[in-house]
Amino acid sequence: MLNYTHIGFRKIFGQYEGVYTPSIDLEDIGKTLKKKKLNPQSVISISETNLLKHISKIIESRKNRAGTFANREVTLMYWEIGRYIGSVLLGGERAEYGKQVLATLSQELIKKYGNSFELRNLRRMIQFAEAFPDIKIVSTLSTQLSWSHFVEIFPLGTEQARLYYANDVATRHLGVRDLRQQISRKAYERREIANTQLSEKSIVPFNVFKDPYLLDTLGLKENFLESDLEKAILIELEAFILEFGHGFTFVERQKRMTMDDDDFTLDLLFFHRVLKRLVAIELKIGKFIPQYKGQMEFYLKWLNKYERQDGENEPIGLILCTKASRNQIELLELDKAGIAVAEYWTNLPPKALLEEKIKSIMSEAQERLERRKLLGDSKSSKQIEYFFEPKDDEGVVD
Repeated sequence: MLNYTHIGFRKIFGQYEGVYTPSIDLEDIGKTLKKKKLNPQSVISISETNLLKHISKIIESRKNRAGTFANREVTLMYWEIGRYIGSVLLGGERAEYGKQVLATLSQELIKKYGNSFELRNLRRMIQFAEAFPDIKIVSTLSTQLSWSHFVEIFPLGTEQARLYYANDVATRHLGVRDLRQQISRKAYERREIANTQLSEKSIVPFNVFKDPYLLDTLGLKENFLESDLEKAILIELEAFILEFGHGFTFVERQKRMTMDDDDFTLDLLFFHRVLKRLVAIELKIGKFIPQYKGQMEFYLKWLNKYERQDGENEPIGLILCTKASRNQIELLELDKAGIAVAEYWTNLPPKALLEEKIKSIMSEAQERLERRKLLGDSKSSKQIEYFFEPKDDEGVVD
């Protein structure tokens, strides 16, 4: 017989959450065991271990749920404060007056509620509400993103970029450090560059690949071979998949394909769980050359015929080169054959140089899009927007 014993209350933001756990009536257990002619001591001894495990699970589960609930409420509270100050105190003709009293308001809030409401953080709350004006989006994201995540995201220059990184955190459960790394390494811009290779008739889906890929974490030395690159990727597979994005699962290295007594070898084979398709990856040292297209087309046709399972979509391919001529790639219309090409960099440039190089590549990509529209080759009106990171390196609200 199970009796539910109330073991306490936890106060969260002015509301009480009752916590109940099942307790065991040992007297009832003893009666049951006598009827079944079992030894109560031996069974109770075993049950104590299971009981501890079960109670521990309840406690950990409740603690995690409470933490998620608390995080969500804190985030929504900051958004509501920011929205109220922005609209009531700083709106219209009251803007100058509002700026003057904001410092006073901060001092009063600190006295009453602590340092989380210092002037810098009040300004962040206002910026947060301006960057994410839709409370429904904030409410949904706040179940997966902490306030510290939002602090990294809302200074970004475009709504598309903010939503990209927010969804990336929610999908891959990224910590703040990983998010900060993705932003500093221009993951959003590199994805947009890769998207510019794709036309209306592309077999390669949008938002799957990046260009270029930053493989500096592999620790490759100068004059490395393709086999060295393969080995490094497998050794640092977790970092490689983090760079590639959500959904990639490693399948095989040096995939052998046999036809008419001839053997062919694909460097790396992945499976994308979201797209439900095989992804063939070829690693090349040096500049992209048009002959690589035929080689990858053969691999994809072979995989489609001999490896593709029921319910899967057609395989797609990615050719990674140290240098890619994007004009040649556009001319060959590789995307219509299910092929993407991207550069990879084994050394990460300094921050300023990285921004300059990515900005230059994105500018060229935008020019190709405009030219494609003028020629009538694409109905896409997609615009590529580039933003620099904010230079505010100050800490976040605790």
